[in-house]
Amino acid sequence: MVRSSSAETVKVVVSWPDHLLTLAEWSALPNERGSCRELVDGVLLVAPQPPRHQLAVWRLAAQLEPALPRRVAALARVELVIEETHPPTVRVPDVLVVGGAAGAAHATRVYPPDVLAAIEIVSPGSRRTDRIMKFTEYAEAGIEHYWLLETDGSVRLTTFGLRDGRYETTGTYTGQVTLELDGMVLPLDLDALTALRTTA
Repeated sequence: MVRSSSAETVKVVVSWPDHLLTLAEWSALPNERGSCRELVDGVLLVAPQPPRHQLAVWRLAAQLEPALPRRVAALARVELVIEETHPPTVRVPDVLVVGGAAGAAHATRVYPPDVLAAIEIVSPGSRRTDRIMKFTEYAEAGIEHYWLLETDGSVRLTTFGLRDGRYETTGTYTGQVTLELDGMVLPLDLDALTALRTTA
């Protein structure tokens, strides 16, 4: 088992891009299940997605979707193009609330003007990225709302709003909450995002 894992690691390293990728090269990459793939200044980044994390992502999108009006959608794991010119940056937020044509079409690639809120669920491999790097990138891109969900221990949601080009904390929530986003009322059960199903 260890030998097989090592061989797979060597295979990945040998085939890793040796140059800054273009947006077209990024788009042509094959999908890798069980991992999050992003592009930062042309550099390919890949991080594992633990099952608990993936569960929270899909449950969060499912909770948000029924409360959203037409032409607004909660999209899980879609591409957000932060910088299109070379070298490009493409993030893949856990959940995006998008509006306009992108929301109506349930687009698989969106741009900052489409985004009403970007939501990241912090996992062991994404703490610094979510709390520092994306925090800065999303603010610079002009995304009005950033939500950060912590799932270690009790589930906790911290919301941020853009003020003078920087994010400021607008609230911290646990349990069952009702949030307001651009006039939309969004009820959420935060504990249910990671709760295990019980058998009868």
